[in-house]
Amino acid sequence: MYGPVEGEKHDASMLIDVNLLQELERNAFSPTGQPMSIYGDPVYPLRIHLQAPFRHGVLTPMIVQYNFDMSSVRVTVEWLFGDIINDFKFLDFKKNLKIGMSSVGKMYLVCALINNAITCLYGKKTSLFFGIDPPSLQYYFR
Repeated sequence: MYGPVEGEKHDASMLIDVNLLQELERNAFSPTGQPMSIYGDPVYPLRIHLQAPFRHGVLTPMIVQYNFDMSSVRVTVEWLFGDIINDFKFLDFKKNLKIGMSSVGKMYLVCALINNAITCLYGKKTSLFFGIDPPSLQYYFR
């Protein structure tokens, strides 16, 4: 369900291409200095700042529940990617954009900001899933 989509670059080399691990090691700390981490695909290497589902050894009921809970949260991230592609069809690079011939990253960022603004104004299924209201538009853009 969460594996790579055909044609997408969903492997450890993506971490290298965008220097994600180095950026996390430099910047992913709470205000009190505690390391913060992101939850990634099972194909990514486990690091302090990069976590993935448990997949080896004995999976206790508690570990199975953890994997389930984290996968449930990951679904909301997939919803966001789907919303952006559905709302901004021209971003479907497999059909329309060619990397190196257009500013794919900048266009995606702008569309993500617009999508977040729409969420601030009208809400989305992610805010319903977590039972929280999105921030006001003014707060988001300050």
